[in-house]
Amino acid sequence: MECIFCKIIKREMPATIVYEDDEIIAFNDLYPKAPYHKLIVPKKHVATLNDLTAKDGAIFGNMALVAQKLAREYKIDGKGYRLIANCNKDGGQVIYHLHIHLLGGKPLRDIT
Repeated sequence: MECIFCKIIKREMPATIVYEDDEIIAFNDLYPKAPYHKLIVPKKHVATLNDLTAKDGAIFGNMALVAQKLAREYKIDGKGYRLIANCNKDGGQVIYHLHIHLLGGKPLRDIT
């Protein structure tokens, strides 16, 4: 069974896409915790951070570079932003497709 992110990548489910290239897609989080809350997702389905292999080594770095690019575009790079990658249930992962959250636009002391 495909996850919701796979369906968004295939355009089978709607999302407000803010970035896309051959490897990565980024879109607005449906339940934002900050004024800027974007999800940065590899198009290749990798369930968790634990499932990355040496062959996939560049994926996470490329996701971070997309986060940096978006932070600059939204002009939150100067004041600061947070990247969050949850792994498995106890780590807070809800959707089992690797992704990072980009949050910014306000002080984030109260967001974990």
